[in-house]
Amino acid sequence: MPAQDAQFSGQRFSVEYHIQGSHEEARRRAELLCIDQTVEAADHVIPPGAIRDHLLGRMVHLEALNSVAHRAVLTFPVELLDGTMGTLLHMCLGIGGLQSGVRLTDMLLPDEVLARLAGARYGSRGLRARLHVPTRPLVCAVLKPLGLAPQELAALAYEFALGGVDLIKDDQSLGDHPFCRFDERVSRCAEAIERASRQTGKPCLYAPHISGPWPLLFERAKLAQEVGGGALLICPGLTGYDAMASLAGLSSPSLPLIAHPDFLGSHYVNPDSGIAPAVLFGLLPRLTGADVSIYPTFGLNYPISEEDCRGIARLCREKLGSCHPIFPTAAGRMNSSRISEMISLYGQDVVFILGSDLRRDPTQIRTACREFIDCLERNHDT
Repeated sequence: MPAQDAQFSGQRFSVEYHIQGSHEEARRRAELLCIDQTVEAADHVIPPGAIRDHLLGRMVHLEALNSVAHRAVLTFPVELLDGTMGTLLHMCLGIGGLQSGVRLTDMLLPDEVLARLAGARYGSRGLRARLHVPTRPLVCAVLKPLGLAPQELAALAYEFALGGVDLIKDDQSLGDHPFCRFDERVSRCAEAIERASRQTGKPCLYAPHISGPWPLLFERAKLAQEVGGGALLICPGLTGYDAMASLAGLSSPSLPLIAHPDFLGSHYVNPDSGIAPAVLFGLLPRLTGADVSIYPTFGLNYPISEEDCRGIARLCREKLGSCHPIFPTAAGRMNSSRISEMISLYGQDVVFILGSDLRRDPTQIRTACREFIDCLERNHDT
């Protein structure tokens, strides 16, 4: 049965694109997106009436950014969304993502749409409350390299926790390997961190990396909470955004989620195509239920700028319906020499992901952690 006018509320959501080409070419491509992102059919087969009047995208703005690029704003009916991340991503860049010269740069979603998406369970404020760290930046250490046995990773986790870090996460390379089984690794590391926390009197949350198809993903999340894990690390580029959103919406397990960018790089490395870093690492993780979003910071061997990082932080924090603000991160070979620079950019609401430089002297790991946190405190006090 064809769509009827009465089935449409008239409410629409906006999507912004940067489109390469002359003004005429950008207009033509934007008009094609209006069709391809909705009914994806040749114009001559689209019947008159509700489909043409309501379902098709509409270009509401087109302006030149420079001689070869334009900013286009399109709107789509909210009735095309169903509360899942897969449908939202399909609507915003499903077919457009197969083209060069089209980049998704922003989405403006009405509150009724936002209310159907996961959003963070805790957000930055809730995570601070769990860790009893009200104001200073948080510090996260990483368990690596791949190849260490469970007892070796647990010993490393114990040193990190004695050093006073707030979070300890698995490296994303850690899965379920014959030399390091998931169940044993998670149990040993959780126990070691809990033991260290009792000694220091300071909470420290362990985030094991969970992966795999949904039944296994759920079972691993459940086991992680049962053995004392305090958070979960998940790569939505590998597991899917809806799997992550499902975890965020469960009543049990109910752990904070840390989103990792593994497998997402091809979406942003070409500055003329794909998804802008602010959307990819700021908005999408926030909508999907992450409490912390990890991504490479500027100044390293990644095609991401200081302005990109500023945009990510903005979309992690700005008003977004009832969605909690979440933590951006300072990640990628991070050491104390960049603390002042990162705080200048992010302020205090940021998670520092400690780099391998911290472990140059294996006998001084806890001391190195304490010195990093002391440096943070000094910067925080000033």
